[in-house]
Amino acid sequence: MFEKKSTAQEPARPVQRRGMERRRAILDAAEALLGEQGYDAATLKAIGERAGIPIASVYHYFPDRYQVDAALLQRHVEELDRLIGTGLEDRVPHTLREATDAVIDPVRDYFRRHPSCTELWFSAQQPTVTDLVRAFDDAQAERFRHLLVERRLIAADTPPLVLRVAYEAGNRLLDIAFRETREGDDATLDEARRLVTAYLETYAP
Repeated sequence: MFEKKSTAQEPARPVQRRGMERRRAILDAAEALLGEQGYDAATLKAIGERAGIPIASVYHYFPDRYQVDAALLQRHVEELDRLIGTGLEDRVPHTLREATDAVIDPVRDYFRRHPSCTELWFSAQQPTVTDLVRAFDDAQAERFRHLLVERRLIAADTPPLVLRVAYEAGNRLLDIAFRETREGDDATLDEARRLVTAYLETYAP
């Protein structure tokens, strides 16, 4: 038997706590600027001014703008992962359309509440961010495939590629929907639902 190690953590030291608070303040300021003024406006200088932190200190925590983007998007990705998981568990879809809605609805609602996320998701064309989005989509596609197979909504031998294609198609339509309006164009979102559902129906048992 392994010895059970104590999981209790010592209280953060004042310096560590101050560093965590500053890092959080920088990310909060970046989120606010992205949501209010768009991607190009959220420079490190503007973020530091918004957070009330000298630019030299901002560089101490984030050497460049791209690391701010990645850290903030990681925060969004973790919350989206939780919301999609909860949505799929709570709604227990019985049809492919219900399953598709259970994935799209939480993303739509989250993007509406957090415009900074859409700015990063669709506007930040740099490797760190695009890799995060791709990894998230691949993980969600695999989760979705397992659910659909378990619910017998698609054949058990449906290749993982099918769900990655479905996610990629849905992502592109989400991009269009939120490019049209910050609230996400409902007509385009409905087309995303139809397209993904119709495609997956070709793999129904």
